[in-house]
Amino acid sequence: EELADSIRAQGVMQPIVVRPIGQERYEIIAGERRWRAAQLAELDVIPAVIRHVSDEVALALALIENIQRENLNAIEESLALKRLGDEFELTQQQIADAVGKSRTQVANLLRLLALDPEVQTLLERGDLDMGHARALLSLSSAQQRQVAHEVVNKDLTVRDTEALVKKVQTQQASTSSPKQVSKTPDVARLETHLGELLGAPVSIDHGQKGKGKVTIRYTSLEELDG
Repeated sequence: EELADSIRAQGVMQPIVVRPIGQERYEIIAGERRWRAAQLAELDVIPAVIRHVSDEVALALALIENIQRENLNAIEESLALKRLGDEFELTQQQIADAVGKSRTQVANLLRLLALDPEVQTLLERGDLDMGHARALLSLSSAQQRQVAHEVVNKDLTVRDTEALVKKVQTQQASTSSPKQVSKTPDVARLETHLGELLGAPVSIDHGQKGKGKVTIRYTSLEELDG
């Protein structure tokens, strides 16, 4: 309705994209929301660009436009990116190039699909934001649900959530291995920073003698290649 009011006042500023599918018949491949809003605004004529494209290209254009909508929540965007990658066998970098995002942004969005379904629902509803959700990825499904509900109930910030996640991980480590040394704040910050750069969970095991190892977790070879 808001878009219809804008179109009623200013007209359709950006043409829709259509392709011919028969004699004097066309299929909208980009701009369906503008077309529907124009109908609500009772416009008889709107600008359109005719493109002669294959079914595959038409699907790709429709998916890309859907991803670039401003009102998608993070899970909807993640699912659309995954479908685009699956349909056309694209790497994360190719997806990023197609939708005008960085590879890191695409990787971080796709990682959200590894969240527990209950946590995904909280993210879809807006009870959690993407920063909260990303902080939960290193936890088990049960831990994700527990921490997510605590975040919502206490209205925790992203920084508070990250601290809570570290606390849960430390408690789990001390239970399973009492002799294990907890990570310093510097190592924890470095894990978070590397994870954001790489778009994948990173774990750093730093030994007392200055040696250690860095572990990068991934869910598929495509994610690793991306």
